[in-house]
Amino acid sequence: MAGESARAGAARWLAYVTTLPTEDPAARMRVLRTLESLGCAVLRDGVFLLPDTPAARQGLTSLGDHIARLSGSAHLLSVNSLDEAQTQRFLGLFDRTHKYDELIKNVESLKSAVDFSDPVSIMRLLNKHKRDFKTISTLDFFPSESKERAARALAETEQTVHALMFPDAQKKSGAPDATGKLYFQRVWATRKPLWADQLASAWLIRRFIDPEARLLWLDKNQECPAGAIGYGYAGAAFCNTRDKVTFEEILAGFKLDKNAALARIGTLIHALNQGGANVAEAAGVQTLLQGAVRRTENENQLLAETEMTFDLLYEAYFEAPGKAG
Repeated sequence: MAGESARAGAARWLAYVTTLPTEDPAARMRVLRTLESLGCAVLRDGVFLLPDTPAARQGLTSLGDHIARLSGSAHLLSVNSLDEAQTQRFLGLFDRTHKYDELIKNVESLKSAVDFSDPVSIMRLLNKHKRDFKTISTLDFFPSESKERAARALAETEQTVHALMFPDAQKKSGAPDATGKLYFQRVWATRKPLWADQLASAWLIRRFIDPEARLLWLDKNQECPAGAIGYGYAGAAFCNTRDKVTFEEILAGFKLDKNAALARIGTLIHALNQGGANVAEAAGVQTLLQGAVRRTENENQLLAETEMTFDLLYEAYFEAPGKAG
């Protein structure tokens, strides 16, 4: 019924009629990319279409101000589609089925490779597909069965890969939860203020161990709640030892230290938190983290801001099997 309601409301559209400056190709391209990022469909040269929503109105109005500063013009028109055939044609412009089908094909190919490929490498690719899914679904304005199929394919493949990555996870200290998976869908808690080790560990947990984790930020002397997994402070389940920082302890605990890219990030985090190993890129990463601290207002924003840094580090360090040398 939700899908029917959304499509019934699709008779209301926003038409965006633009004249863009031709003397500045770079500025023109930036505008076109912004329209694409908003999910606009192209009706003809200079005329774009979006469903009429408050977010769409705000985005197009702001873009219009920018276009005016470039000596171009933009007109935002409200359009009611009274003709059913025209409504269906407009809806077809926003059909993301082919994107979801391509994503499903890629995810299914990963699932078929789990028996003979490195599961950590598969999880890396699966995380990329999850980001692709988020990008597609953000611009999928109308509920669809293909979106649900893609979400199921991702969830099923992730479950399969997790089983391969952590077959002995339930043997860790303590009793497994109701699902028999001690470290999945759990609360993970660390203490403020957050810095490189806690931030990198939170990224590691979300990306490679417990994607559905709920992260809790404790005050300095606040006790870790019963049932939560503590990390990054003295007495926690995972914390600094004489030779390793928390990130490295988590790597070892989940047998992820054989992943060369993650181990290299561990060396970097060790250098940032405790000094020692001379890591050339440590100063640059430290500057990025400091910038993230200054531009964010809370811990959730800070983690979101720094996750991209760790994603990029992993991509830079990762070497696919068979490509060494």
